[in-house]
Amino acid sequence: MNAPLKNSRRLFLKHSTGLVIGFSSVPALLAQNNTTPPLPGSLAGNPQIDSWLYINPKGIVTVYSGKVEFGQGITTALKQIVADELDLDINRIEMIPTTTGLSPDEGVTSGSQSVEFGGLALRYACAQAKGTLLEKAATQLGVPQSELRVSDGNILAKSGQSTSYWSLTEDKLLNQRANLKYKPKDASAHHYIGISVPRVDIPAKVSGGAAYVQDMRMHGMLHARVVRPPAPRAQLLSIDEVKIKALPGVVGLVRDGSFLAVVAKREEQAIKALDLAKSLAKWELKNDLPASYKDWYASMKKINGVVTEHAIKSNPSNPAVKTLVGEYTKPFIMHGSIGPSCALAIMNQGVMKIYTHSQGMYPLQTDLVKALGMPPEKIICIHTEGSGMYGQSGADDVALDAALVARAFPEKPIRMHWTREEEMKWEPFGSAMSMKVAASLDQSGKIVDWQFELWSNTHSTRPGAKTGNNLFTSWYLNDPQKPSPITNIPLPGGGTHRNAIPLYNFPNQKVVNHLIEEMPIRASALRTLGAYANVFAIESMMDELAKAANTDPVEFRLKHMDNQRARDVITKTALLAKWNPKQLSAKKNGKLYGRGFAFAQYKNLQVWNAAVADVEIDPTTGKVRVTHFYSVADAGLIINPDGFKNQIEGGLIQAASWTIFEEVQFDKTQIKNSSWGDYPILRFEDVPEIEVELINRPSEKSVGVGEGSQGPGGAAIANAVAAATGKRVYDLPLSPTRIKNSLTKT
Repeated sequence: MNAPLKNSRRLFLKHSTGLVIGFSSVPALLAQNNTTPPLPGSLAGNPQIDSWLYINPKGIVTVYSGKVEFGQGITTALKQIVADELDLDINRIEMIPTTTGLSPDEGVTSGSQSVEFGGLALRYACAQAKGTLLEKAATQLGVPQSELRVSDGNILAKSGQSTSYWSLTEDKLLNQRANLKYKPKDASAHHYIGISVPRVDIPAKVSGGAAYVQDMRMHGMLHARVVRPPAPRAQLLSIDEVKIKALPGVVGLVRDGSFLAVVAKREEQAIKALDLAKSLAKWELKNDLPASYKDWYASMKKINGVVTEHAIKSNPSNPAVKTLVGEYTKPFIMHGSIGPSCALAIMNQGVMKIYTHSQGMYPLQTDLVKALGMPPEKIICIHTEGSGMYGQSGADDVALDAALVARAFPEKPIRMHWTREEEMKWEPFGSAMSMKVAASLDQSGKIVDWQFELWSNTHSTRPGAKTGNNLFTSWYLNDPQKPSPITNIPLPGGGTHRNAIPLYNFPNQKVVNHLIEEMPIRASALRTLGAYANVFAIESMMDELAKAANTDPVEFRLKHMDNQRARDVITKTALLAKWNPKQLSAKKNGKLYGRGFAFAQYKNLQVWNAAVADVEIDPTTGKVRVTHFYSVADAGLIINPDGFKNQIEGGLIQAASWTIFEEVQFDKTQIKNSSWGDYPILRFEDVPEIEVELINRPSEKSVGVGEGSQGPGGAAIANAVAAATGKRVYDLPLSPTRIKNSLTKT
């Protein structure tokens, strides 16, 4: 953990927000004996059982998770896991928001790893807690442990004797290291796992309750806004502070180098002060962005970045007779959070508390320590869900903005809320990418050679690195800090090259990954990282090869696939969609219709997913509309079927938005998108009908789901458009202009 660790848990503190927060630490990690089996999931980094849960004598189990809720339903799923392993009514379980110094350090909630790693850790922690309590009960009751059973925390013996968790628990009972003595339940004994328990985070969201950090209010709170430069790397030359301070309600300005914030008693007063400050501020601009995407892609290929290779070489039985080459591109894409980033901070008696919707409380704390020059134990980051949050949007950055103002106004709660323009221009985008594929077929129509080359910026500049600071406001301070060195998430998960290695079987395969270190346009983690673009390129080429081989696209994939779970997902999706290779395109009432297929296993490690997309195209306007998605997914043991489906459905809808609409526009001076008017996304009227089926495998471990359907969904749309028009569009998004241009080409 980043903060110094202590051996005791302090009492919880209730604040005026109604949120329960507090401090805690777990004992320093003990070195594992090399002969000891590795601890599962996140237990490896957080091996103390009492760092995960506390059994309260009053009949409540308090759970501390390092994985945060941001709309994916993880709080509900983790409650189900705990309720099942401890044999409790789910309403007895209290989930504490991830808080530095209190919760286990599970890093960042990303990569669809919450259930797979955090949930697995909780399963083992709860199994050990239950086993410890049963050991104590057996001794107290004088009966063998095997004769005890648990019902909602009540421990019952065959003899009629009984006790309970609540009467047996004591402060240090779970102060023990994970030892794997007790294993989690078999799937046949589950009561909550596998059931669609209603989401606990939904009621406040649909009833107008205080659901998000944007809804938080504190007594005496001040409102702050940041005066951003008109373009990246600009420097503030001057500002007339007197005129701004004269506005009604303005209580001051905070300036540190080129960081400038206005502070007022009311939000509308802060907005008026912001507008005036923007008109008065004088900046020195750099004008160093690429002139266009064409220039950007060209420059990407000239830069000598970090290269990694994956190669399989063998002698195919048949020589290549036909080679296809395709170059595919993806633009920069925004997170486009519906609610602009927001954080609340208060500096009280030398301790900074920050309420934020960051996905990584401890990594955020690391960079706040660097920026503020404060010790870790004096900075407490408390997760509060944000309205619109996945990947690295501005949620980390806004926390530093709020903290800088709170430091200047001690004892005053500071609410920092970004504007829509600020969110769109200053969040870190998902990187633009270029992928070149060359593949060869033999005379029988099988792939005998596969060459894949990609160019991309990094997909992770999150806070928390050992050196540098990735909170971008720190770059604009009077004593500016530098960004962390550019790195790539290594395989098997991967970053730029996530899903670049196909799951299909090819006798010759080479994958080359160019990590582009130069980054005039800030990029970081957008959901799926490089997987969405890589799957788009791979599955588009698979369809092109199937067409060249005169083979049904589904059958073509099965010819190159040995993995049985992948084959099951592919065949079941085709059955669900009533796939007919003779009915993949049509023309009716002046519109073009097509359907496409795509498949991937996310990271080649997590959920298996395939999708069929049906599209209609207006050839006059070039507009593409996805009318229907069919999808089947396999993620092993299912915790919450409805939550699982929600994730697949949400990913498909997001894929439709990315694939048809989304593209960041820029020129040499600035990012040009500042509102929904110039950055269109999928609207409610265009949301397709979606049918999802799940394959439950109770004997297999649960793997990540949340980012698994975006790649297949996007690629299925691209293949459906190609089927409908007879033309392949290689550049995303599949905008009306690109579709019309493809239709006019001979």
